[in-house]
Amino acid sequence: MTTTETLSTQVCEACRADAPQVSEAELAELIKQIPDWVPVVRDGVMQLEREYTFRNFRLALEFTNKVGALAEAEGHHPGILTEWGKVTVTWWTHAINGLHRNDFICAAKTDALT
Repeated sequence: MTTTETLSTQVCEACRADAPQVSEAELAELIKQIPDWVPVVRDGVMQLEREYTFRNFRLALEFTNKVGALAEAEGHHPGILTEWGKVTVTWWTHAINGLHRNDFICAAKTDALT
């Protein structure tokens, strides 16, 4: 079993406004487990982002719907931008304005949808 599979089999925990953001050390370790994801900072908020490419809009939309179903199942919702031939998914935890372990779990589960 790979480390990504380990992350993708975990379940998101309910996140409160006082939940801790991942530390720099945790970020460095967790990002190794989802190597296609990039940490980005937008409006001062650390987020995880990945762009997926597809042959056409229909396939991109099908993937978007899978990500939406995953988000509902986990109770954790990303930013999703669907365009012709690509989908950009951005995970972060709104309640803490940053990254939580849940974001890495959901990123790994998103990878498993492809």
